Amino acid sequence: MEDLEVIFTDGTSKAIIDNATFIKCKSVDVVSTYFAIEPVPFNKGFYSIDITYNFNVVIEAFSSTSTPGQTVSGTSRFCKKVILYGSDGNAKIFNSNTPVAVATTNANNNLPTCTVQVVEPIVLDSKLVTKSCHDCCSSAGQEITCPSPQKRVFLTLGLFSIISLQRPVSLMIPVYDFCIPQKDCSTNNDSPCELFEKIKFPTTEFFPPSLEDIDDGHHHHSC
Repeated sequence: MEDLEVIFTDGTSKAIIDNATFIKCKSVDVVSTYFAIEPVPFNKGFYSIDITYNFNVVIEAFSSTSTPGQTVSGTSRFCKKVILYGSDGNAKIFNSNTPVAVATTNANNNLPTCTVQVVEPIVLDSKLVTKSCHDCCSSAGQEITCPSPQKRVFLTLGLFSIISLQRPVSLMIPVYDFCIPQKDCSTNNDSPCELFEKIKFPTTEFFPPSLEDIDDGHHHHSC
C-alpha cells in the first residue's frame, strides 16, 4: 500500500505537522474494516468483495533536530477489491435466533460471509510533503500574499491478510454413545529430581537460529 495519506482532523495536530521539518511513524494499527459483497455477473458462484481498511496512525513530528518531537494521531484508509468463489446458496434458511423465522429467496440475502484476518501493518516508508502553491501567489497586476505552506503525511505500508468466503453447509456426522472411564489414572511416584533428569537438555534455547534455519520452509517477500 503505497503513499497512503494520513488525515489529521484536529486543528492542533495540523498545526504541529505544518511546523514540522521531519517526521517518524511510531505505530499503525488496523482499527476496523468495511465490506461490500456483490455477485459477479455471468460468473455463477463468484463474488466481488470491496474491503476498506481503516488505520490509526501515530506520528512523531520534529520542528528541528534540537527540539523533542510531538506526538499526534491521524487516520488513513485503503480500499482493496478481490473476486472469490463462494458457491451458491439456493436453500431457504430459517434462524431461530430471530423473533420471526422468515426466509426469503432473494439471492442478495443468502450471500456468503466474508472474513478478513490481518496482522499489524509494517511501516515501509513515511514522507512529509509540502503542499505546492500553484496560482494563488500570482495574479495579473495584483500582489497576493501566499498563505502559510501546508504539509501532508504519506505512508507506505506492508500488510499480510487472508480473505475468505464462508457459507454454512450440512454435514452428516455419526453419533456415538458416551462412555464412562473404567480405569483410574496412574500416579507418577518419581521424585522431582528424577523427573528433571528425564527432560532433554534444551540446547537450541541457548543458541540463536541461523539464517538457514529461519528461511527453511518460508518464502521470501520483496517490496
